Amino acid sequence: MKITLLYIGKTRRNFIAEGVRTYSKRISRYVPFSIIEVSETKHSGKESETVIKDAEGEKILKYISPDDHMVILDERGRMISSEEFAELIDKKSIDSTRHLVFVIGGAYGLSNKIYDRTNDAISISRMTFSHQLIRINFLEQLYRAFTIIRGEPYHHG
Repeated sequence: MKITLLYIGKTRRNFIAEGVRTYSKRISRYVPFSIIEVSETKHSGKESETVIKDAEGEKILKYISPDDHMVILDERGRMISSEEFAELIDKKSIDSTRHLVFVIGGAYGLSNKIYDRTNDAISISRMTFSHQLIRINFLEQLYRAFTIIRGEPYHHG
């Protein structure tokens, strides 16, 4: 199984970029892993949030194949624990899912086309995080999931 994290916009903060690099390297020890950074739609002040979300949604869909299993990270998604997330990852591997794609929307969220295409929606927290900061939160949880699956000590360290 291959896993991809796809998100909108460049990572602007150095501490977030460092965390993304650190956890990406750790995750790559367990599974082929990649990140796709999709350019954000420029906001001149004239476009509505819906227009921006729709434009970004079209960009996202260009990277999604029909057989990809797409999971969006969304505040309206189902809340799961770290252990349940590990079970989800393990089940997808056992089910021979070839490509698992996690998607983080931009500053305004995701378009309806993305909601229509998604296979699953999960929420990292009931709290709201910036679309930049959620990247490192998610990657830490993905790394944690692999340590749970393998019975490694990180989860309780």
